[in-house]
Amino acid sequence: MYKAMPGENDILLDPEFIKKLQRLQLVTKKVFTGRMKGDRRSKKKGISIEFADYRRYVKGDDIRFVDWNIYSRLETLFLKLFMEEEDLYIYLFVDASRSMEFGNPSKLLFAKRTAAALGYIALSNLDKVGVGAFSSGLYDSLKPMRGKHNTLKLLEFLRQITPQGETRLAESFMRFIRSSPPRGIAVLISDFFDPDGFEDAINLFVQRNYEIYIIHVLSEEELNPNFVGHLELVDSELDRKTYVSVTRDLIKKYQDNLNRFCTSLRQFCIKRNISYIRMRNTANVEDLVLNYLKYRGLIK
Repeated sequence: MYKAMPGENDILLDPEFIKKLQRLQLVTKKVFTGRMKGDRRSKKKGISIEFADYRRYVKGDDIRFVDWNIYSRLETLFLKLFMEEEDLYIYLFVDASRSMEFGNPSKLLFAKRTAAALGYIALSNLDKVGVGAFSSGLYDSLKPMRGKHNTLKLLEFLRQITPQGETRLAESFMRFIRSSPPRGIAVLISDFFDPDGFEDAINLFVQRNYEIYIIHVLSEEELNPNFVGHLELVDSELDRKTYVSVTRDLIKKYQDNLNRFCTSLRQFCIKRNISYIRMRNTANVEDLVLNYLKYRGLIK
């Protein structure tokens, strides 16, 4: 198994890529209720400084927002409505289970670089960014923060994430959900190799009306294994050893099973209006951000 070499994680964003990221912003298709005033425009009407529309007065409304000029002409009470501004929360979840250590470069490194790019875009646009590292549970997290000055904190948090434990998606995300965070965009970056399945875990976000993006990371070696013969295989998360005779027919059956797994995850997401993207560990994160995620509507 390939393991990250010392210094491999030091550069998550190179200067040229950062220049491109500065021109981008994250967008949402849903309306979320912000807990603090921010600089992001909401589609819902509230009380702010920019006029948006009128509606008829109903008992209990604040009379300070009655338009008395209209009343003097029509003798009907109308309330002024204003565009409300609110925070957009971005939650980035990085799978740090031991299976993410696989690949050259590792799947975990790809996940970190993806989270770094999305986090940088959000911080640059004054969105609230939170990050969670998970395996058998959500074992480390960075509370939502705002502003480009927090970029170093974001990158340092991502750098220190190390692979550990086995994948338990539902247990990890339940801990997050129980903290009752404001709703927003949830980006889940994982290989989704969970013995308990992925359905219950993703549904935790579906049921609470998050806008969800699934970035499914697999290594080139997992997609196209190129070894045959008598081998000792070691489960990277449970350290279980299995002795097998690998033949071309066995590899074909393995690839068929993997394709069925990927298809089931993709179809699960499609039925729930979740954006699903499968990426190889060798793919360019710049391509993911500037092309795939732009096409899916997360970035503009």
